[in-house]
Amino acid sequence: MALVLDALSWLLLSAGGFFVLAGGIGALRMPNFYTRMHAASLTDSAGALLILAGIMLQAGWTLATIKLAAILLFLLLTGPTATYALANAALLSGMRPEASRDEAETARDAGA
Repeated sequence: MALVLDALSWLLLSAGGFFVLAGGIGALRMPNFYTRMHAASLTDSAGALLILAGIMLQAGWTLATIKLAAILLFLLLTGPTATYALANAALLSGMRPEASRDEAETARDAGA
């Protein structure tokens, strides 16, 4: 049973590390503010969830697991809220999302 828990926790930790890496690369390579913010929010939610779940499996049923669950709950409540507040502030300041090339062509064809 311990081998299964170890394998599952390392799977969760590896998947969380992948999401953190993908979010970091996305934050560097994406073209504009809103797509960068989407990549960063991926790291905040999916990466943190998977990594903390893997650590909780490693910790077993201890006080550390309860503390990690509290941290996880806090991150899951504040991460999306902060992302929304940041996007809303950018939108209110006049920073508009750019339309993709496909959306621009569709809008142009519909107007013609």
